[in-house]
Amino acid sequence: MDHQKERTARLTVISLMLAILIIQTFVPGIGYIPIGPVQATIIHVTVIIGASLFGPQTGLILGASWGILRMIKAAIVPDIMSVVFLNPLVSVIPRMLVGLISGWLAVYLDGKVKDRTKFIITGVIGSIVNTVTVLGAIYLFSAEAYANALNIPTSALIATFLVTIGSNGLLEAVTSGILTPILSLPLSKLLKRSGMND
Repeated sequence: MDHQKERTARLTVISLMLAILIIQTFVPGIGYIPIGPVQATIIHVTVIIGASLFGPQTGLILGASWGILRMIKAAIVPDIMSVVFLNPLVSVIPRMLVGLISGWLAVYLDGKVKDRTKFIITGVIGSIVNTVTVLGAIYLFSAEAYANALNIPTSALIATFLVTIGSNGLLEAVTSGILTPILSLPLSKLLKRSGMND
């Protein structure tokens, strides 16, 4: 496949992933699963897969797109957490880091471990990065708004975060570790056959 065709095919796949991110953001129950007052995230799997297959630059683009979509959703489809995710430091920057770090990790692991293992590790670590960076950003930039949204004192934030990491965060990491290889392996083989991921 020549360079122009390869670039066109790659942009096509990335565009499809962006379309999936839009659907996951705005169709209830597909990208965010409501659990009480908060939402468990599975949308990050799409970003991690894109980063794992195409590297950190694509991961950064997909992560930024996800963050911007989350901020738009907070503005036009408000929920209890909207006041927190209207802040780009909470909604966008952590998601950019998810894509960037997942891409770097996939590049580092490529050739060092089997593809399945690479995708499992990238899925788990990418999910953990999402949980830790989002909660860290909330603590640094939107702690009071987050506490008010949950009707808890700011002094209880650390305990709340630890519970979130131990429940939602763990569930999301396991889910990502399962889904990432299941979806990435056939895509990787298809891309290699087409010459897009050599």
